[in-house]
Amino acid sequence: MNLKVLMPAAAFSVLLGACVVAPAPVVYRPPPPPPPAYQPPPAYAAPADASQQASEPPPALPVYDQPPPPAVGYLWTPGYWGWGSGGYFWVPGTWVQPPQVGVLWTPGYWGFIGGVYMFHQGYWGPHVGFYGGVAYGGGYVGTGFAGGRWAGGSFQYNAAVTNVTNVTNVTVYRETVVNNVTVNNVSYSGGPGGARSVPTAEEQQAAQAPHIPPTSAQLQHHSAAAANPALLASRNQGHPPIAATQHPGNFAGPGVTAAHPGGPVYHPASAPEQPQHGFVQQQQHEAVPPAAMHAPTPPAAAPPAYRPPTAPVAPKPAVTPPKPAKPTQPPKPKPPAGDKEKDKERQEH
Repeated sequence: MNLKVLMPAAAFSVLLGACVVAPAPVVYRPPPPPPPAYQPPPAYAAPADASQQASEPPPALPVYDQPPPPAVGYLWTPGYWGWGSGGYFWVPGTWVQPPQVGVLWTPGYWGFIGGVYMFHQGYWGPHVGFYGGVAYGGGYVGTGFAGGRWAGGSFQYNAAVTNVTNVTNVTVYRETVVNNVTVNNVSYSGGPGGARSVPTAEEQQAAQAPHIPPTSAQLQHHSAAAANPALLASRNQGHPPIAATQHPGNFAGPGVTAAHPGGPVYHPASAPEQPQHGFVQQQQHEAVPPAAMHAPTPPAAAPPAYRPPTAPVAPKPAVTPPKPAKPTQPPKPKPPAGDKEKDKERQEH
């Protein structure tokens, strides 16, 4: 016989209340780490020409008029500040023939790296790369190039930003440039007061693409500017008298434009050294007559022959002055002859 013990509901609840149910273990989860501090993207480090570096920033870009190209097919290369033994010098903007069809010029620029200013060399390529955000003008507004484009085997000029007056058989178009970069006269990237710009993805790709170095005409143009003392910033105070030319290396005659007056005046941080290439730099406040500039320097006088010191000479004794002579007594008068005989007789007796 099966016996079932029936417990009232109240008694069953008492038994359950007497049981202790252990709570579920708590797993410690640390709070998520704070988001990392914002780090600006590093400045683009294009290959730099270590032979051109300076401890002071270059002067501001001068304001000048762009001359028209000498013929169809020439491309504009903007002016820039170079560095030499005499300090900064201006390399005038000029029109050059590209090394081949379909390439564009990426200008060089000064960048602040590691406490110094280093120059990044320009190059030719199918696309314009990064040039520091420097607004050089003539279609170079700080990023990209708006001065013209290739169409097949010919180059078309944007007449909205390029001077193509008095040029025959030229193909032009007009396209307004919408510039999102602050346009000023800053001539370098980074550092105190420099342009603030980072390369775009397209500009980075252009920097990694094959390049063509400056042409021989561009190198000769740079050398001619370095040899011209009038283009030294210490001489022209940041306002070069030759700001742009129609032909590379041609610094006189038609097609040469000077910098506009006004603007900031450049003062070098330290006295520049004498320039190379045989030019002698003179201070502006010194008036040197032509005869003195070319007169030979007289030879320095020979030093006197060595003479051994002589023995000291004993001082001579003081000379006693002679005593004064006694006055001469006048001779006594002789007695008469009769008196002598009387005296003789007296002596005999």
